[in-house]
Amino acid sequence: MAKTLGLHILADLYGVNPELIDRVEDVRHLLETAVKVAGLTKISSHYYQFQPHGATGVVLLAESHISIHTWPEHGLATVDVYTCGDPAKAYKAMDYIISTLEPTRVDKQVHERGYVEEGMQSEEFRSTLLKV
Repeated sequence: MAKTLGLHILADLYGVNPELIDRVEDVRHLLETAVKVAGLTKISSHYYQFQPHGATGVVLLAESHISIHTWPEHGLATVDVYTCGDPAKAYKAMDYIISTLEPTRVDKQVHERGYVEEGMQSEEFRSTLLKV
């Protein structure tokens, strides 16, 4: 029986209040809080302020990552949440970000990543991947 190792959620958030996504401090607070709310494990993070508008940020997780890139002049934020382990944590992080930013439209894609056989050992899985 096959299972997936990770869940990857990509979302384009339209109609976001520009004041919520223009400053790097606000983007940092958004992602750091999403990590806490979802019960994820932060390893490190990096953020950058664009001029004259917008910010980007990424949080490296033990489970994988969360990232955002913003265009406040267009009311747009693109968000990427990828986690391994409990898929509910990925949904919880993305739901927090969406509810906080209150976009008027959300285009979301959900991808299950890393299909493996239920009984396959990690070394056997690596060997299978190397054959591709």
